[in-house]
Amino acid sequence: MARWWRPELGLAVVVLGLGVFVLVGTLDVSAAASQLGIGPRFFPMLVGGAMVLVGLFYVIDVLRGGHGDPEESEDVDADAPADWRSVGLVSGIFLAFAALLNVLGWIIGASLLFFGLSVALGAEHKVRAAVVALVMGIATYLLFVKGLGVTLPGGPLQGVI
Repeated sequence: MARWWRPELGLAVVVLGLGVFVLVGTLDVSAAASQLGIGPRFFPMLVGGAMVLVGLFYVIDVLRGGHGDPEESEDVDADAPADWRSVGLVSGIFLAFAALLNVLGWIIGASLLFFGLSVALGAEHKVRAAVVALVMGIATYLLFVKGLGVTLPGGPLQGVI
């Protein structure tokens, strides 16, 4: 390969490509003409546009000679083995969430997802983690359903909120 090609450039191109992919995918999202305020296209367009800008600046930086600094932190052990137990737990929790989302609904499913992830990643105060997970589940539901007009599965709580 040419001398100008480095791993940093590969990451920059991936970020740029993902941004374009998000923008193009968002063009297919349709919203009712009578809908006022921020629609379901706003945040994907915002994120996609930001990714394109970051990707462009990153490509320019790498082509001008920029490079990533080597890892120098004290708390990272490059020789430590991967924690496959945590990877398996997190993967299992996400798969269970995806499988049970329509049955449990967003509020219950997301609350269990947030609680399960916090416990799997080492939360020491389980009651606090459960309360925060429940608040986050309700808040995200209200934000998306009431604020953005996005339909999320209600499950057994359909019509309650």
